Amino acid sequence: MSNIFRYKKSFKLESGEVLPELKLAYTTYGKLHTDATNVIWVCHALTADSNVDQWWPDLFGQGRLLDPEKYFIVCVNFLGSCYGSTGASSPEVPKQFQRKNFPLVNIADMVKAHQLVMNHLNIKKIQLLLGASLGGQQALHWAVHYPKQIQKLCVIATNAFHSSWGIAFNDSQRLALEADESFQDNKLDGGKLGLKAARAIALLSYRTSKIYNQTQSEVSPAKQTDFKASSYQRYQGEKLVKRFCPYAYYAITKSMDSHHLGRGFDSTYQALQQVTAKTLCIGIMSDILFTPEEQFFLAENIKDATYIEIESIYGHDGFLVEGSKINRLVSSWYIK
Repeated sequence: MSNIFRYKKSFKLESGEVLPELKLAYTTYGKLHTDATNVIWVCHALTADSNVDQWWPDLFGQGRLLDPEKYFIVCVNFLGSCYGSTGASSPEVPKQFQRKNFPLVNIADMVKAHQLVMNHLNIKKIQLLLGASLGGQQALHWAVHYPKQIQKLCVIATNAFHSSWGIAFNDSQRLALEADESFQDNKLDGGKLGLKAARAIALLSYRTSKIYNQTQSEVSPAKQTDFKASSYQRYQGEKLVKRFCPYAYYAITKSMDSHHLGRGFDSTYQALQQVTAKTLCIGIMSDILFTPEEQFFLAENIKDATYIEIESIYGHDGFLVEGSKINRLVSSWYIK
C-alpha cells in the first residue's frame, strides 16, 4: 500500500537549514503483527523509490526474503528524492531552496526522516534492516545511531564513508549538470541534457568493461560511427531523464558524498562498534564503485558480522541484477 506521511512541523537539517514541512512517500506490504515483531525495513538506492517489489523483484514474494505473507515490509522514499517525498522540486520547499538551491540533506537527515515514519507506524523494533549502495549507507547510519531498534542488519555494496573515487564520479556527474544552461538558469524543466550526460558517466562506475565488451561489441570491423556502446549510453541517459528530476539527482549525489560514519566519533572504528545487530555484509567481486574491500572493512569492525562476496560480471549493478543469488544468501542467513 502506497502512502504519504505529512509532517507539518519544521524539520531542521544537520546543515542548520530548516524545511518548514515534509512529505514522505512510503509503501508497506503485508500485515503488522500485534506485537510488531515481523518488520523488515528496506532502504533504497539513488534513483529507486518506495516500491521495492518493482525494483527488487527477485527478493519479493511468497517464499522469498521479502515475503508479505510473513513480514510487514516497509520502504520509504528517502528525503530529497523525487518520488513523492520532499525534494529539490517539491512545491512545499521554500523559494530560496528550490531546485538547484536545495540544501544538503545528508544521510543523518534521511534516517531522521525515516524515524518519523517509523513512529507514525508505531514500530518499535525492526527485525531486518536491509539496504544496498546509498540504501546501505542509510542502514549503516541507522544501526550506528539507533542500535537498539535493529535486530539484524544486511548491507550490500556500500561503505562506512564515501570514497574519494566515488566522490570524483559524483562530482563529474554534477559538472555535466552544471554545464547545462537550463540547469544553471534553475528552470522548472531544466537540466535534462545535463542529467542525460551525468547518467552516462554513472553507468561507467555501475558496470564493468567486461560486460560492455560482451554486450555492446560490434560485429563488423568496418563500422566507424553509430556504435552500439554509444547508443546504449544515450538510451540509458534518456530513460532516466523521463523518470527522474535533475535537481534531485544533483542534490542526492551530494548526500552520498557527505556520508561518513566517523563523524561525531573519535574514529570510524568507534562508530561501527556501536552496531549491536547481527550483520551480513555482501561485497560484489567486480564492483569498482563500492569495492569488496569496503564491505570487508565493515564486517571486520562490526562486532557480530559475516562477510560474503559474490561473483558477478555486472559490477555495482550486481546488487540488482543478481537478485536471485542475493535472495538465497540473505534468506539462508536471516532464518538461522
